[in-house]
Amino acid sequence: MALELRSAAFKQNELIPRQFSCQGLDVSPPLSWAGVPEKTQSIVLVCDDPDAPLGTWVHWLIYDIPSDITELSNGIPHQETLDSGAKQGINDFGNIGYGGPCPPSGKPHRYFFKLYCIDEKLELSSGLTKDELLKAIKGHIIAQAELIGKYKR
Repeated sequence: MALELRSAAFKQNELIPRQFSCQGLDVSPPLSWAGVPEKTQSIVLVCDDPDAPLGTWVHWLIYDIPSDITELSNGIPHQETLDSGAKQGINDFGNIGYGGPCPPSGKPHRYFFKLYCIDEKLELSSGLTKDELLKAIKGHIIAQAELIGKYKR
């Protein structure tokens, strides 16, 4: 079975509900996945917007997710380390945790939720940037999946 990432809040290429945006409650959406390879030691999730005016905008980095976890509930707290041991990085709003869609008025933007299965426990520190995180997981990705949601103001 191939790795699959989905959300109960929106389907592939559909609109992300307002509550998960800066115009709503600005809470993270529920996500779940299936098909994690047996050799997976940890899981990483990156959410970004390649349509942002200044270049790709990072909305969420969460990593060192234990391999036996298969979902993230909506409204993950904005804290560096979660009860599960997972850690969160700094988004492009300058905050730890999730920052929802907040595009300028106009065309819809695409939000890429990218899930990576990693072949070792990296024991990373919290507060990483996307570049630091991607450098740390390079060469350790054994499977990946993607879910794209859209949002327009």
